Amino acid sequence: MHIWILTDGKIGDRVQCLGVVAHLGGEAEEKVIAPGKPWEWLMPRGPVPPKHRPDRPDSPIAPPFPDVAIASGRRMVPYLKAIKTASGGKTFTVFLKDPRIGSAAADLIWMPRHDRFRADNVLVTDTGPHPLTPEAIAAATATRPEAWNSLPGPRLGLLIGNPVSATRDVDAAVGHFMAQIDHAKAEVGSIIVTQSRRTPEPVMAALRARLAGFPHWIWSPAEENPYRALLGFSDLLAVTADSHNMVSEALSTGKPVFPMRPYRLNPKLEGFIDRLEEAGQTRPFQGVLQPYDYVPVDATEEIAEAIRQGLAKRGR
Repeated sequence: MHIWILTDGKIGDRVQCLGVVAHLGGEAEEKVIAPGKPWEWLMPRGPVPPKHRPDRPDSPIAPPFPDVAIASGRRMVPYLKAIKTASGGKTFTVFLKDPRIGSAAADLIWMPRHDRFRADNVLVTDTGPHPLTPEAIAAATATRPEAWNSLPGPRLGLLIGNPVSATRDVDAAVGHFMAQIDHAKAEVGSIIVTQSRRTPEPVMAALRARLAGFPHWIWSPAEENPYRALLGFSDLLAVTADSHNMVSEALSTGKPVFPMRPYRLNPKLEGFIDRLEEAGQTRPFQGVLQPYDYVPVDATEEIAEAIRQGLAKRGR
């Protein structure tokens, strides 16, 4: 199976596409495309730039066309449609998240449940796709930082996005987050921390001060991020609820997951966390932090299987 991945380079879009490809198998060719101005202003509805049309030899979407093209990000919608047309419909097209132009954007559209658009070719799940596998997590765990071995249990893996992103009252949001850290300190033996590119430095500075004297380990961006090892080694996982991707990845491990609701949270994400708690897949962070069981949740294979079924209907 020959697969194209189309994004404009955003890491969140890339990792979701890569995750689906990992489940599909086959050969994947990643195409990072920059439409440029003024064309990107017209997207997702506008056409691809003339120099990027499939019949141009230097076009990033020139033939031979793949069996499957997977795209994410609104700028990639016109490219996906152009591939569909130029291939005579032979390429099975997939778009991850809301394309903003309806069901005609691709043969298959995956959408998180908190987005509202629905159609016959739309697959809806609560969690999102990602590139993590049990094998990759196990391999990373085996090469974890040696300092982790001396941390007392239970060990809480803390995954931080941007817990102050949805409010203008940053001081109140940081104070709320620090109160959550105090709760964690009272419940667990140690805390292992990794942050994202979106995490503001004032949040990390406050966290470092709050954890002083408590058994902990905080990732330094100057080193390789042991994110996968953290998922595999921790006894419990806490994730700031502003990150749909990180919550989804945590739930794929089968480890107990405790979403940390920020001071203010987007209503769509609030509903996402509510549904997970109602299903018993997560537990409230403000409660007792202790192990519980649930079936690991992974939308990645659901999306891959929907693609396989779409190809099978075409005799592929």
